[in-house]
Amino acid sequence: MQATAYTYDPATRSGQVLLDDGTPLPFAGPAFDAGGLRLLRPGQRVRIETEGEGGERRITLVTLQTF
Repeated sequence: MQATAYTYDPATRSGQVLLDDGTPLPFAGPAFDAGGLRLLRPGQRVRIETEGEGGERRITLVTLQTF
């Protein structure tokens, strides 16, 4: 699934992405670490993987979207 980076805190390696429908979805440090990234800037397109549904949905991977 694709999204857009919205916020990122380098101290905790956590933040939020905006899904293409505008819904914000938070991610924690382990999801950021799983993608192998070192930095994330707001506005970057990212690829995410999630698990769960509805209010229980959480991001398990954040990486840059490549074409």
